[in-house]
Amino acid sequence: MFASLPLTALRAFESAARLLSFKAAAEELSVTPTAISHQIRVLEDWLGVALFERLPRKVRLTEGGERLFRSLHGALLEVAQSVDTLRPQRSGSSLTLSTTAAFAALWLVPRLGRFYARHPNINVRLDTHCEVIALHQDASVDLVLRYSLDDYPNLYGLCLFDESFGVYGSPEQVALAGRRTPTLISVRWHNSKLYAHGWEAWCAKSGANWLNQHPAIREYDEEHYALQAAIAGQGLVLASNILVSESIASGLLVPFQGDVQVDGAGYSALCVPGRERHPPVRAFFAWLQEEALLSGLAPRSQPLAAHTGQAVQIS
Repeated sequence: MFASLPLTALRAFESAARLLSFKAAAEELSVTPTAISHQIRVLEDWLGVALFERLPRKVRLTEGGERLFRSLHGALLEVAQSVDTLRPQRSGSSLTLSTTAAFAALWLVPRLGRFYARHPNINVRLDTHCEVIALHQDASVDLVLRYSLDDYPNLYGLCLFDESFGVYGSPEQVALAGRRTPTLISVRWHNSKLYAHGWEAWCAKSGANWLNQHPAIREYDEEHYALQAAIAGQGLVLASNILVSESIASGLLVPFQGDVQVDGAGYSALCVPGRERHPPVRAFFAWLQEEALLSGLAPRSQPLAAHTGQAVQIS
């Protein structure tokens, strides 16, 4: 049934398509770039279609190449995971998770102890670099947690939260805000389409005329810096109901006009289709879903389905 499949060429293609480089594929497979190029030509001749566009200094997948890569990558990943389950079990396993520094610090890390209590042999490695991960090309990352307005039809995903923004401050600052214009604390968003003109939207909805009174405004590059400033009593912060939840629970921050909220986007957990069956990834998905439900912030429906694309980086 499979005797005619050019397995060596398919393996070379998967590596080159994932890395978008014949040279990088050659290094990964310990062969020469010429050998990779030859195997790709063999596969293209066998199929009768071009899989790559050869451009100056780079290559790009054709439509046919994209289709083959999506199916081939998932199939090889499933084979690799099946083979791994047959090996003698090691004392532990690992999971690499990419998310933002703010989400890791303010929501994920405070709860990770509950995951480790249930799965002591799974080590979670956090990658909080700012670069957006292209999951189909970076096999070192198992899943990403991202905040985005987009859908991801080529990735397996779990919708965790629908976010809203409110105003919060220390108990003292919230009491003072009823008598005088407060200092406003905000975040300098790197991706403005995720949440633009936040204070204007909140003031319009609440009826507050603070912006007309030319208040002092303090901006920070990251949400956790803005929340720390609010906790320290430096003013009121416009913040995500998700990222502020731990500070609210501990009493460090309290809401100001808590019924006034403006809509944000949503958080999702995403991985390459097929990887969700890998035991550590499956365990982490299940735990995330439970934590989202426990928090009371989960959306009413929580589809586990094929989503996709590249996740949008928060802030």
